[in-house]
Amino acid sequence: MNQPIRTLAMGCLVMLTAILLNLNYIQVLRASDLNSDSANARARDAECARERGPILVSGDAVARSVPSHDSLKYVRKYTQPLLYAPVTGFFSCVYGSGGMENSENSVLSGTDQRLLVNNLVSLVGNDQPKGGSVLLTINPAVQKAAYNGLRALPGRTKGAAVALNPKTGAILAMVSTPSYNPNLIGTHNASASRRAWKRLTSDPAQPMLNRATQEIYPPGSTFKLVVSAAALQHGFNPDTLVRGGYSLNLPLTTTDMHNENGGNCGGDPITLTQALVVSCNVSFASIGLHLKAPRLRHQADAFGFNDDYLDQLPLAPSRFPAHLNAPQTALSSIGQYEVAATPLQMAMVAAGVANGGAVMRPYVVQEVRSPDLNVIDRAQPQLLHQAMPVSAARELTSMMVAVVQSGTGTPAQIQGVSVAGKTGTANTSTGRAPYAWMLAFAPADNPQIAVAVLVEQTGVSRSEITGGGLAGPIAKAMMQAVIH
Repeated sequence: MNQPIRTLAMGCLVMLTAILLNLNYIQVLRASDLNSDSANARARDAECARERGPILVSGDAVARSVPSHDSLKYVRKYTQPLLYAPVTGFFSCVYGSGGMENSENSVLSGTDQRLLVNNLVSLVGNDQPKGGSVLLTINPAVQKAAYNGLRALPGRTKGAAVALNPKTGAILAMVSTPSYNPNLIGTHNASASRRAWKRLTSDPAQPMLNRATQEIYPPGSTFKLVVSAAALQHGFNPDTLVRGGYSLNLPLTTTDMHNENGGNCGGDPITLTQALVVSCNVSFASIGLHLKAPRLRHQADAFGFNDDYLDQLPLAPSRFPAHLNAPQTALSSIGQYEVAATPLQMAMVAAGVANGGAVMRPYVVQEVRSPDLNVIDRAQPQLLHQAMPVSAARELTSMMVAVVQSGTGTPAQIQGVSVAGKTGTANTSTGRAPYAWMLAFAPADNPQIAVAVLVEQTGVSRSEITGGGLAGPIAKAMMQAVIH
């Protein structure tokens, strides 16, 4: 055999070996991932023809498959779709899946390796394999309180609310408004599905966006909890005297920072507790300048900023900038400049304080079950970060209780229950109404629930937009759903 033929033969052998290796890689190692990929039309059609497992809230199916009486056999149905769509997402034979329908697709569709025994039994009995079920951590009473509270605001309100069990990180509620009806996308009428998809995806209000996890906002004065946590670990206590007064000159500039409504925060100096109670911009900007940017970033990171800690739903990581000069540090200390957070992240700040400084990793799946209801996976709470010592968390809790007792958070008061909280009003762009925030947890001495409520836009005048006034009553209703 001459040299050119040998070279050609070796080349063919190499290519054949590469093809065989790639076939084995695709058919064996990547089979599960490709089958569960929502863009895989063949696998999706096969899934549409089988009974997909339910998504459960408190034992009730909020998403389930029902007979479709057409060639695809089953269609997905969502009960109370507007209430749960931000969490369940959608399943469509045209557009794939989103939300929990996507992240838990292998279980719900029955392709998960943990369901192999069930599938083999089905094949032996000549039955079509069925999907497993997913039990969520959502508390329906808290979910409804959040949804109804946001929906009751005037106009087509944009906003979000999140509730956590501070001891475990379990997500008790996750609401985003405006919401959408996934039944309209999941229909087997392809033309109707496409019309619904086009209408929803072109809506300027972005109803398919989960504002609780997918959008970051300036947290405004709620970020003063993060600054307070850092201060209490670096020489401050609740009675430490800090700068008050009407204004603070921003270093390196000729610009002065003022307090909301032009007040003087009750004097100069004032205690750290008083500064939090009245949400004094001057105080927290000066504290931030004293602590400096690296300490603030370290504290923000300890609460979960700049981290991707949720794999069950799409998440936009919250942000605290890495490099800040002095005026930027001052603005960041009051939750402005480039500081931005999801409502989930700010609920984690409240939950971390409530849990003695321990920030738990959030999760929304409590259990995964096989079609015969055997539990094949159960959530185990995990510590994400110890954001602050227990002693500092107790001090910050007492300061937050004062905010609700006599400060900006009085709308969140619950009779007979000690509530800890912090309000926020975050400015955005010129000519746009500010965002209204409320963080809270209760009971303060034995927390069962921590909440964050964001009102992004609603039909009230600019002068009426405050965190306590708009978001406070919603936070209160969410907490009452658990403790009363």
